[in-house]
Amino acid sequence: MMQDARLQEIALPVEGLLNEEEMVVYSNTAELKEVDVGIQKNLLLKNDQGEQTGWIPYTTFVEQLMSKYQALSSFVQAFLATADDAITVVNEKGEIIAWNKRSEEMYALKAEDVLKKPITNFFKKEAVMLMSAITEGTSITKQYNQPKPNIHVLITALPVYLNHNIIGGISIERDISELVKLNNELSTTTAYLHDLEHNVSHEKNRSPFQKIKGRSSTLQQALTLAKKVAATDAPVLITGESGVGKELFAEGIHLASKRANKPFVAINCGAIPASLFESELFGYEQGAFTGAVKGGKKGKFDAAKEGTIFLDEIGEMPLELQVKLLRVLQEKTFYRVGGAQPIPIDVRIVAATNRTLEKMVEEGSFREDLYYRLHVISISIPPLRERNEDIPELIQLFLKEFSLKYAKPIPKMEPEVMYALLTYRWPGNIRQLRNIIERIVILGGDENEVIKLHHLPEGFSTFTSAKEKTPPPVDEKMKMGKRMPAQDEAGQIQAALSKTYGNKSAAAKLLGVSRATLYNKMKKYGLT
Repeated sequence: MMQDARLQEIALPVEGLLNEEEMVVYSNTAELKEVDVGIQKNLLLKNDQGEQTGWIPYTTFVEQLMSKYQALSSFVQAFLATADDAITVVNEKGEIIAWNKRSEEMYALKAEDVLKKPITNFFKKEAVMLMSAITEGTSITKQYNQPKPNIHVLITALPVYLNHNIIGGISIERDISELVKLNNELSTTTAYLHDLEHNVSHEKNRSPFQKIKGRSSTLQQALTLAKKVAATDAPVLITGESGVGKELFAEGIHLASKRANKPFVAINCGAIPASLFESELFGYEQGAFTGAVKGGKKGKFDAAKEGTIFLDEIGEMPLELQVKLLRVLQEKTFYRVGGAQPIPIDVRIVAATNRTLEKMVEEGSFREDLYYRLHVISISIPPLRERNEDIPELIQLFLKEFSLKYAKPIPKMEPEVMYALLTYRWPGNIRQLRNIIERIVILGGDENEVIKLHHLPEGFSTFTSAKEKTPPPVDEKMKMGKRMPAQDEAGQIQAALSKTYGNKSAAAKLLGVSRATLYNKMKKYGLT
């Protein structure tokens, strides 16, 4: 903000008592801008005690006002000429009254061609954010805009007020066209490299279960069973909480089977309305019902011919559909809705549920005969809280995935963050972990920024507080005893370091010792 001139600075001394009725009275602390230029009288200045302290001839006031205007205009012109950003000033009608050199260069429009003309003559109305600032009386701060094809800017705009009335507006636009172009090229290159890396990895490792990450014994047991049953055509029932990766297991079983080159069709039984379920599964004939597509429509069993059909959330299937599915499994044929011709099927059934089907059978909400048809082989996938040792590998996997996706560097984590992730109960399992890592990459994606606890959702801080009072089971299992044999103690340290991917602070917390104690013991056992 520029400093204004005080009236006292240009006032003449009072010689005798001046006639106040012929003058306009102002405080001796008043400034030039406070004077009403419409009243063409000499100015009399008085202090708080009402004493006359000076006076200004009206002609002197006008001369000073013009001098200040000229000085201010010079400063404005110098500012417009030296600014690195494009600056535009418009009046209340949207007519351009200032257009600096950078604006000329950015938009290839000379000042003499645009001054005193509406800004909408040169830009599409919807692209002129400055006019929105004027008409709505709101400020815009560093908002992305594309006023012209191939021109990208960050714009700051605000209305100009005089006596609480909007008399125009000013915008400052920073050209980020090259940054946008480079970012697009980087995103394209990153996506290409990611695809290339994926293809190379796929060539080197063609394991059908390669998407399933983890080294815990419970997960490996489930994988071993899945690999064995994949070689057969036996129906498989996959159980586990939501978010544990049941579909990945189903897809892996399909890819490891002799049907790998045939379709894998997944159906979420809880997402299809009961009235549409039969037509979705089996399709329908022409004219089967009002609104039916001409020529009929094939269903999911048709689409999965000679392949695998994955019935996710099978516990949500309506009872009347359970009967028809059972008949299909028994007779190896199905009928389209409105059709009378049996259609033979050759598909493998893999089902999954997060519900306890045995209890549903007892309650009468799931058919017992269908349950036993599907339950030839059952694979139970453990929840994430029962395989904490898999969390570091999953964290690294998701960090890499989302860093590539958002073209950001892989962030570093404070030990407290890793500890919070390792000891959280994960009610949403791997899906929840993946979502939180995506949040971390997005919110903490600045270069060299370290991820802290405040980057995690609020629930984590609440959980952490409770957790400190009652340590989770995993900490008790790993805590070192006071008189533990050296070999066992060294093994515990190695296990903790492996579990935390070498993060010593997090490992110390898991072991229930201070970081200094951990360093001393590592040195003692030659683990440094």
